[in-house]
Amino acid sequence: MTGFGASEGLVGGGTLRVELKTVNHRYLSLALKAPSELAALEAEIRERLRRDFERGHFSVGIRWIEMPNRGASGPKLDLERARQALAQLRELEAAVGLTGGVTLELLARQPDVFVAAEEPAAAIEWPAVEAILARAIEELKAGRAREGAALGAELAGRIELIRARARAVAALAPSRVTRERDRLRAAVGQLLDGRAVDEARLAQEVAFLAEKLDITEELVRLEAHLAAAAAGLAADRPVGKQLGFLAQEMGREVNTIGSKANDAAMQHLVVDMKGELERFREQLENLE
Repeated sequence: MTGFGASEGLVGGGTLRVELKTVNHRYLSLALKAPSELAALEAEIRERLRRDFERGHFSVGIRWIEMPNRGASGPKLDLERARQALAQLRELEAAVGLTGGVTLELLARQPDVFVAAEEPAAAIEWPAVEAILARAIEELKAGRAREGAALGAELAGRIELIRARARAVAALAPSRVTRERDRLRAAVGQLLDGRAVDEARLAQEVAFLAEKLDITEELVRLEAHLAAAAAGLAADRPVGKQLGFLAQEMGREVNTIGSKANDAAMQHLVVDMKGELERFREQLENLE
């Protein structure tokens, strides 16, 4: 599901901002962009997100709003640079014919003889980063929950449409056997040309045909899958993968019902069920 969450806070003497963006994806995919100072925490950041989410493509952006302070600890003498500067000054002195020697004051004024030494930045601790990440995750979850509620309502509606068509199929099913019996009787009577029909043999053939066309088991299993899908949507947990499996099983039952329908009106209902089931599967791609 799509969503956005952001938070910021103090870390290591600076201000860090975390932004999370997510779009639909069948699996969990993470793209992380963070300052080099947080490179050692990349594994913890990824694991923290995996702990809360199962599906979706996540773009994680972490940046400094204010860099950590690196205070100066006073000037630092660069002896090697001082020796080089002294040698160059003496060479210049000799080249232009000056006397008097190079003074300490002159040498100290040369560039890079004294440099400002920075204090190392404070260490970046995982608990401080995790606290900011957790707040961004909660904001993201809230947005995804709102979208999930709307999506769940739509999926529940698809389930009810499939259930209604399955019940209509069940209502039409018994009349097929009666029509087939009458058709067989008429066909056999025409072949016998007025002779008596063997009712026992006809009843046997009708019974065999009724067993072949029976869809009771398929309808019972389909209803069980629909009920399980409805219960999954009502549960407070990720159910995308479970519903994907149930949709697959529902598809098998609907296909079998279609192959046994032997009736135009029932076939039309089966086509409608297949259409609703396909739309159900498409929307599952957006559900965690």
